[in-house]
Amino acid sequence: MSNFAFNNPAFKQQDPRNVATYPGAPQAAQGAQTASFQHASVDAATNAQLEGMYAAPPAGSIETDRMSVEDTVWKTAGLFAILLVAAAVGWVWTLGGVQAIPTENISMLPWIIGAAGGFVLAMVIAFTSRKKVRPPLIFAYAAFEGLFIGGISAFFEVIWPGIVMQATLATISVVGVTLALFASGKIRASKKATKIFMIAMVGYLVFSLLNLVLMWTGVLPQDQAFGLYSQSIAGIPLGLIIGVLVVIMAAYSLVLDFDQIQQGVRNGAPRKYGWLGAFGIMVTVVWLYVEILRIIAIVRGSN
Repeated sequence: MSNFAFNNPAFKQQDPRNVATYPGAPQAAQGAQTASFQHASVDAATNAQLEGMYAAPPAGSIETDRMSVEDTVWKTAGLFAILLVAAAVGWVWTLGGVQAIPTENISMLPWIIGAAGGFVLAMVIAFTSRKKVRPPLIFAYAAFEGLFIGGISAFFEVIWPGIVMQATLATISVVGVTLALFASGKIRASKKATKIFMIAMVGYLVFSLLNLVLMWTGVLPQDQAFGLYSQSIAGIPLGLIIGVLVVIMAAYSLVLDFDQIQQGVRNGAPRKYGWLGAFGIMVTVVWLYVEILRIIAIVRGSN
């Protein structure tokens, strides 16, 4: 599994011979109960009642208290609403109400607070979600991520006007195309592709950590804002090459997220687990947006 948000057994494929191990899992039916039901006598009144039940509209996730794709979509929309409000706060806080100022006067406090708070909460949610789902922590994560996104977006916007709109439209396009392809069945997660994805993720994380160390220690030139990403190969920025590959990785991560949510629905996971699905999608989309923001900045900075 790629996204740590889906660390709960509710999103794993269950063995039909065993009872699921996550809290609130549907219990296996007992053979004696099934036999008893089959041999029970049903009178006319009961028949009428059953006919009325079959004629009634199907129960939703609220009535069944079970996870559904529709309910998870609404939860995801709610989290992104929190993120957008917090992003607006982070934007105003970063710029101090001024739209064009020297970058050295921009406050990086929202960026730092949002990144640190979001990382800590993400780890707490990931490690505790196996036992209990805590929506308030997920709401707080969305707020901190909003501060981070608002801060970093404002910083980039001052340097490259219009970049935030470009990155936003590109992110929406990637998410929309990925969702459409997944819904149509044209792309699916596979074991082989997931193994390649995991290897690529490890390699990318090692590269990112190495880049940070080289930048912090002053090994790389100060005029290279993105460190190794600013290097060129045959006149093409390395950040553009890696960025395109990372966007593809993020898109496949979304496919894995959608697949895990469907698995949770098939497992009959409790409705509250939809918050974990929404949290997982938010983690991936934020990662995708930041990568696209950096790609556009590298391209525009090289021109």
